[in-house]
Amino acid sequence: MSNGIKRATLQYTGLRLAIFAGCFVVLAALAYAGVIPESIGAANPLWLMLLAIVVSAPISLVALRGRRDAMSREIAPEIARARQRLNANRGMEDEVTE
Repeated sequence: MSNGIKRATLQYTGLRLAIFAGCFVVLAALAYAGVIPESIGAANPLWLMLLAIVVSAPISLVALRGRRDAMSREIAPEIARARQRLNANRGMEDEVTE
């Protein structure tokens, strides 16, 4: 992005990471208490991270809908400009090869 990382993008990314971390902590506590399996073989941290990803994804999808929309509104003009530059470059390449 030409102006650096945008505010909505940082907020969305930070909240996604916070939701993942919260899910990981809750799942680790549940595993420690014996409510869910503590591990599959010797893969305790990996198992809990994968489970936290699976649990946090739908939560983020619902809870961060507004932030995701704000981020896409911020990024859309940048993508449009990049597409215009790409199309202009393609046009220049076509002119050279003719």
